[in-house]
Amino acid sequence: MFSAFKSQLQALGFFSIRIPPFPMSKRKLSRRQSWRVDKIQAERVERASKKDHSVDAKLSSGELGPEEEGLIVSHFGSQVDVEVLAGESKGSICRCHMRANLGALVTGDRVIWRNGDPYGVIVATLPRQTLLSRPNNRGELKPVAANIDYIVITIAPEPTPFANLIDRYLVASEAIGIEPVILLNKTDLLSDPDKRAELDQMLENYQRIGYTVLHASTRSEAGLSTLKAQLDQRTSVFVGQSGVGKSSLINVLLPGVDIRVGALSQARLKGVHTTTTARIYHFPDGGDLIDSPGIREFGLWHIEPQQLLEGFIEFRPFLGYCRFRDCSHKHEPNCALLQALEEGKIEPRRMASFRQIQQSLEDGISPH
Repeated sequence: MFSAFKSQLQALGFFSIRIPPFPMSKRKLSRRQSWRVDKIQAERVERASKKDHSVDAKLSSGELGPEEEGLIVSHFGSQVDVEVLAGESKGSICRCHMRANLGALVTGDRVIWRNGDPYGVIVATLPRQTLLSRPNNRGELKPVAANIDYIVITIAPEPTPFANLIDRYLVASEAIGIEPVILLNKTDLLSDPDKRAELDQMLENYQRIGYTVLHASTRSEAGLSTLKAQLDQRTSVFVGQSGVGKSSLINVLLPGVDIRVGALSQARLKGVHTTTTARIYHFPDGGDLIDSPGIREFGLWHIEPQQLLEGFIEFRPFLGYCRFRDCSHKHEPNCALLQALEEGKIEPRRMASFRQIQQSLEDGISPH
């Protein structure tokens, strides 16, 4: 049963063998291939240098406008769209260059920029409150979005929502310090009483340990007002499997915003990606949503054992009370977690979920 479940997680991108920073193959590049790689790298460095020299010239000559605060609302390679946050042009968007020395900037970053023709220039960044990252295909963490308040873990009756999958999102959210909210979408599809009862029980268990759980349906509009109230004046991202209705939710929550909706595959009951770049959308009455394919299915990355333990929030009162400092919480005597499990203070299913993730990390498999 676990192997079948693991296969589904692998299909969703939650398990992948960690790719080392350098190729394992001993095959060497030919002289021509090495020359081409070096040439491409040199051209990139030269372009970046020319761009920065051009920006410096504009700054020195006074061609750019005064410094003002802005919000990165979308990212396009070496350029970003910056929203004006004050003054007569408040709400307008300006395409800006990013200086190479500022590091990686992402949607949601607040910056200091100067207007110019045809492009503005970002000259400084403001401190981030939170940062959401995910691994690239080399296992290196890549920032995706900044200054997020809520991670809305979205599930639906189909594709089947596995509790262990939700737990992985929760652990990842706890590890980066962004509050998770669990949302059951497409409640209008819950016609099977048994499936409804199963989902209700699963979500009730999450509520019992302290998580916010919401229900919604874009078709019947049930629960949308409660969801709007939860997200009001906050910056949120939706995560979850493809096909759970994230884009449909944004279309309903933000009238006039047309996010392309991917149809659910009837053959495999698995959705397809539709969004192509991270973008921030504003609620009419306040609050923001960020949508991006790089966010949708983020999960665990190079997580430490202590972070995994603390990611299960009901474990926290018992951490540090085991007899052995290096307790694996599997069979050791006087293990505080095992005792809490025996006393009913920890749900058996959550302990089993913890052990599955723990084992995958011990086996050298990096779930992300």
